[in-house]
Amino acid sequence: MLQESRVNVLSVKQISIQKPLTEEWMTNPEIHTESFVRAIDPDFRQFISAGDARRLGKLLKRALATSLSALHEGGITNPDAIITGTGFGSVESTELFLEAMIRDGEQMLKPTWFMQSTHNTASSLIAIHTQSYGYNSTYTQKGLSFECALYDAWLQFGLDRISSALVGGHDEMTPEFAGFMRKAGHLLEGEICSEAAVSALLSTREQEGTKALCTVAGVEILDSPDAETLDHAVRSMIAGNIPDAVMTGMSGNATNDGYYHFLKKSLPEVPLLRYKHLFGVNFSSSAIAFYAAANCLGKGFIPPVLTLTGESVSCSKGILLINAVEGRHYSVILLKPLCGKL
Repeated sequence: MLQESRVNVLSVKQISIQKPLTEEWMTNPEIHTESFVRAIDPDFRQFISAGDARRLGKLLKRALATSLSALHEGGITNPDAIITGTGFGSVESTELFLEAMIRDGEQMLKPTWFMQSTHNTASSLIAIHTQSYGYNSTYTQKGLSFECALYDAWLQFGLDRISSALVGGHDEMTPEFAGFMRKAGHLLEGEICSEAAVSALLSTREQEGTKALCTVAGVEILDSPDAETLDHAVRSMIAGNIPDAVMTGMSGNATNDGYYHFLKKSLPEVPLLRYKHLFGVNFSSSAIAFYAAANCLGKGFIPPVLTLTGESVSCSKGILLINAVEGRHYSVILLKPLCGKL
């Protein structure tokens, strides 16, 4: 039976098309107008050796850098669980392996590219580096991958099986794959195709010397709900306590933006936020939304760059996150500010 546990976000770190491992985007964002933008990488030498840096692909290096940064800031060395969400895993390593197979006729193939192309490599790599040998899982549900990982952690906390979890959302993109995505209609004109790596450290225990950013008050995933069911889920989540704002995935894609516009009528008093104009679109976009909302709550304000009106909004009641995928699948997450002791 699930127990009520206060799940706190101790820290959350990002590598994206904004400056990595920093919240400078809140006041001085990088502005991108290109249709495809690769992530801005930090100096990986502060996290991994030169030998590992040459061997590992970009997605793995980013996952490791964000994870180690989140663990360090959160004051936990070995989390009880490592749970990762990724839409397509290490796309670059997969392409390199397939290109070599075609070029060399399946002779003298490099096993490293094949090993790194599997989706669960990131969780395994983080576990090895942190010597964390507990619960380890990976979810690959396209644009809902991060939410599935977060929901798994939410259940594990509720069952009192863990007291800490490192939850990540990691996706990379190549020019070739971005082209395929546009041809298939998954990316539309005006949307910025991007990359993201996000690691969030969650805990039900207080860490000495660490102040959490916020608490996770609820997580729900809905498959093909009608408007009434979705609206009921939203209202049940907030339970009459109107949040400071709703973080939406607005990007100009009419297929996904429909319900966000409906929210303007359903919750007219609540400001709508957006983030994809700053961070772009990828299968881990919802992890970026989680990261941005958690940091807004931690700092006590929502910067003008996220609001539709261009005005700053204070944070004292919480932020509701809604993610729409293909206009059929939805997630609803509620983050609340801290209040009192753990």
